[in-house]
Amino acid sequence: MTETPVLEVNGVGVALSGRTILHDVTFEIAAGEFVGLIGSNGAGKTTLLRVILGLQPTTAGTVRFGGVRPGRGAGVIGYVPQKVALDPDLPLRARDVVALGLDGQKLGIPLPSARRRALVDELLSSVGASDFADARVGQLSGGQQQRVLIAHALISQPRLLLLDEPLANLDIRSEQEIVELLARVGRERGVAVLLSAHDLNPLLPVMDRIVYLADGRAAAGTTDEIVQSSVLTGLYGRRVDVLRIDGRVLVVAGPNDAHGHDE
Repeated sequence: MTETPVLEVNGVGVALSGRTILHDVTFEIAAGEFVGLIGSNGAGKTTLLRVILGLQPTTAGTVRFGGVRPGRGAGVIGYVPQKVALDPDLPLRARDVVALGLDGQKLGIPLPSARRRALVDELLSSVGASDFADARVGQLSGGQQQRVLIAHALISQPRLLLLDEPLANLDIRSEQEIVELLARVGRERGVAVLLSAHDLNPLLPVMDRIVYLADGRAAAGTTDEIVQSSVLTGLYGRRVDVLRIDGRVLVVAGPNDAHGHDE
């Protein structure tokens, strides 16, 4: 990789109350690249995102942005958290939520209102949210809310966009739309995208590489390199079969885990 990666995670480990949560996690992401952070509940995905955000101290390893070790976030990261609960009666329009993404930045003199509105309109358009820009955000569908939250995270022009389970509770059509949107926006804006999910299948059409987490350990590479029985068996420490059926991938753990599951 000739260019300095936007994000470098090198040998990161986290232990909480004597229990290992992450162990020797290593990967990197380039500008415009779409990477899926895949693992079942409890695999360590949210902890890893917290490490990248500077909210969780590590017991080993380093995290660098463009070759530099900044302070917390340092304006490099846009973040869409998991399960944002928006009250239906919240008196904020979609455009108001997007505009809040500007307010947290150290911009010095506030942007003139015309320029501010133009930026908000541009982001709403880029995520396909112009039609409901003036609707109360709490009354939007799950897919519409995700578009607004993505615009909110992007308006500060981050180099890296982190999304924690953004596809949870969305129907299949909305999943596909959000994934296609993120892949397009990442390419157009040169933003590195790291999206956590428990199911890799919605990401297969657009994912450049995958970081697969199991029991706090990670394997990173292309989907074909990582999602195979030999690699995942080593990662889980027990037999894992990978089945490909009708374009979907099914990861089935061995005798120690009786439950097969889409990953």
